[in-house]
Amino acid sequence: MNLEISTAQLLTIVGTYLWPFIRIGAFVMVMPLIGSSFVPVRVRLLIAVALTIVMAPVLPTMPTTEFLSLAGMLMTVQEIAIGIAMGFLVQLVFDAITLGGQVIAMSMGLGFAVFLDRTRGVNIPVLGQLFLMLGMLIFLSLDGHLALIRLVADSFQLLPAGSGGPSLTAVSALLEWSGQVFVVAVKIALPAITALIVVNLSFGVMSRAAPTLNLFAVGFPVAMLLGFVVIFLNLESLQENVSLFLEETLTMLPRWLGS
Repeated sequence: MNLEISTAQLLTIVGTYLWPFIRIGAFVMVMPLIGSSFVPVRVRLLIAVALTIVMAPVLPTMPTTEFLSLAGMLMTVQEIAIGIAMGFLVQLVFDAITLGGQVIAMSMGLGFAVFLDRTRGVNIPVLGQLFLMLGMLIFLSLDGHLALIRLVADSFQLLPAGSGGPSLTAVSALLEWSGQVFVVAVKIALPAITALIVVNLSFGVMSRAAPTLNLFAVGFPVAMLLGFVVIFLNLESLQENVSLFLEETLTMLPRWLGS
């Protein structure tokens, strides 16, 4: 039996898996947890391939653009930009958690206690790393990883491959939404910062009443102890803020893709 495959059929078969793989692979490389530096690149590639094999048969028909042509290279860049932008938006949730922990650590005097963040490859205060780990556990408990997989699959319906990359309006919305990192970080750190400000003001009054009082010997342990107490009492608020920000991000992403 002589089987002949035309060029158009070959492009259709290759494009069915190639174009989804480019967007999914770019997303997996920067998404939370899996996109961390402690996950080997080969593992991330295998995950991207597995997701592509599962999703490709149910996705809309892919364009038959030749991969090595100018249009194909432009389309590749567009798909990579879409995947990275989606992963970046979700990563902002964990950046807000880490920033909130860093602010609290600096206020408590724990800024010198740093730890290597394997996610980003930089040193951050231990308290920020603790908050990041708690945020990851909250993310997994809410099935956030499953929601992201569904979001990637839905993105091919909202923004089909070959329809163009993010518009200027979408880029502007992306930059505007990134400001939510500081808003959520303040919400996370506000209770602890408020309590520590009250403590510092109290010790300021005490220093005026008793000038011989050694504030460094007394104030530092008290501020640290009170900070840990406030953090423990504020864990429920942390879960609420993380859940709310994650929900808002997953709700905003489809609107961003549709824009």
